[in-house]
Amino acid sequence: MFGLDSTQAKRRLGPRGSFDLLLMLALIGLASIGVVMVTSSSIAVADSRHMGAFYFLKHDLAFLGIGLVAAGLAMRTELKWLEKFAFPLLALAFMLLLAVFVPHLGMRINGARRWLNLLVTSFQPVEAVKLILVVYVASYLVRHRDSVETRFLGLIKPIAVAGVIVILLLLQPDFGSATLVIAVTIAMVWLGGARPIFLFLMGLPLMPLLYVAATGESYRVKRLTSFMDPWKDPFNDGFQLTQSLMAIGRGEWTGVGLGSSVLKLSYLPEAHTDFIFAVIGEELGLAGVVLVMSLFALAVGRGLYLGLKGVEVGQRFAGYVAFGISLMLAMQAIVSVGVNLGALPTKGLTLPLISYGGSSMALTCAMAGVLLRATYEINRALDAREVTRRMPAAVAATDAHAVAHQPEQAAAA
Repeated sequence: MFGLDSTQAKRRLGPRGSFDLLLMLALIGLASIGVVMVTSSSIAVADSRHMGAFYFLKHDLAFLGIGLVAAGLAMRTELKWLEKFAFPLLALAFMLLLAVFVPHLGMRINGARRWLNLLVTSFQPVEAVKLILVVYVASYLVRHRDSVETRFLGLIKPIAVAGVIVILLLLQPDFGSATLVIAVTIAMVWLGGARPIFLFLMGLPLMPLLYVAATGESYRVKRLTSFMDPWKDPFNDGFQLTQSLMAIGRGEWTGVGLGSSVLKLSYLPEAHTDFIFAVIGEELGLAGVVLVMSLFALAVGRGLYLGLKGVEVGQRFAGYVAFGISLMLAMQAIVSVGVNLGALPTKGLTLPLISYGGSSMALTCAMAGVLLRATYEINRALDAREVTRRMPAAVAATDAHAVAHQPEQAAAA
């Protein structure tokens, strides 16, 4: 019995990991809203294409199921394995991005080669590349901490890797993802301790490249200019944005009611993907918009907070991974919402966990699983530090108890 009590005491006092509950609830909330809004926004689209009213819902649930399995596996995998295989994963990322240019393997849709043909479905490699890039940059920041913080040359490798990925994305072309990749990389390196002046000097050569990419095609120039005054040409270049603004305006405070959107009925293009936020604004109103934005703020805020705690307790890789994934979710959400509100030029970025998308949904869930795993390991380290702090007090209390009972033991003897 004494041995059992001792074992239980050790387990109770030992470090225990835990997944962050608030973060998990925020992610589940976003995914749940996504299922509801994909159903509402896609029925008219599916019906017009003679696919069946719930075609997109069924596929969304299927990929969400795959994503939940991937998230579950990620939550049970120690981050040290991802850190160990950071280089092979990076090589895989480059191969995936190059594979889209292989005839019969890569698929061209709407003039862009961003998908791989997997026979039963299509796959967008950039969704996997986002997670792989975060893992690689996090491992680099751990291995070259002093160099990143003190030397200009310490920044070359991660920025160069991001630059190569950006070039491959621009060749597809995928300007939105390219911008997201370089922004998240620079933000992670900055949070890793790099000096802002070094980052500014490092980013200068990329500015002309992004400018040429943004203005190299006439349709991109129209995207960059039409959002400033979409009403100038509301039936051509400004059509998407004007329909989006009208949808959000109709929602007012509480919305027109779930399923009652008018603009999704073949007026608002890509209502279930790029412009699903406009449908949320129309059907759920300002209340729904605030709810969605609050859930994103909660998820990103918890991820960044726990990432900072991870760096403080020595779980630097877990902390940087939490930083990177949180930033990836935040920036993609900001761009998607900004496009719907007319604050940013039109980009082909979906709203994470909400918009319809096969590979996007599955890989975002996997990314969320890795983020939750990072919070588990960070909380385990925090608990270990707390246990260490409690141990001297517990030992002192035990010694004091023994000293107090010495006279009684002597008398009994």
